[in-house]
Amino acid sequence: MTKTITEKSELPYERFLSLGAEALTEAELIAIILRTGTRSCPALELAQKVLSLGKGSEQGLNSLHHLSVKELMTIPGIGEVKAVKIKCLAELAIRMARQKASFSLRFDRPDTVADYYMERMRHLEKEIILLLLLDNKLNLIGEYMISQGTVRASLLSPREVFVEALRCRACYLMLLHNHPSGDPYPSREDINITQKIKEAGKLMDIPLVDHIILGDNHYMSLKEEDLL
Repeated sequence: MTKTITEKSELPYERFLSLGAEALTEAELIAIILRTGTRSCPALELAQKVLSLGKGSEQGLNSLHHLSVKELMTIPGIGEVKAVKIKCLAELAIRMARQKASFSLRFDRPDTVADYYMERMRHLEKEIILLLLLDNKLNLIGEYMISQGTVRASLLSPREVFVEALRCRACYLMLLHNHPSGDPYPSREDINITQKIKEAGKLMDIPLVDHIILGDNHYMSLKEEDLL
């Protein structure tokens, strides 16, 4: 009697061929990317260790964004090549989400702007501020990181904002930054600096369209909240 291989005993690659990617667990999908494990730790077990390496909200698939190559290499069986593959997988996920969001991107609609930048910025461990420069039809003509701060705060120079705006001959500008805490609610500092740039924009005839703060899958538009 021929012994058949049950679905549970099939390797991830075989399950992919017979059932499709949607039937596989996250660990099985990563195991296929890793291809091989070690004599004592097969690829599927290595993948499970990768997914459990993070902590709290950074566990599971989110850990792929937060773990460094060196941290991944602390898992026995994960060398530099496998670690780089995992990080490339995380970057592809960000770019795929961004490409999908680009089809509906409109800079007069804060929700579409937040969708476009969310995956790129919500995993960052430091606060950064992007200056988005727009033409007279609200099309993007320039994007600049004008500040990179600590986990708690970031410094923003109004002078630097308008030097870039004038250099690119922008007609409008928008500010966008992340809160590593995951909470997009603006701080008093966020509101104050927004007001300063808004007033300077009036004098320079380069209006501030909005200031959008990104949290973890949530955003807040200061314009929508009447805080601009």
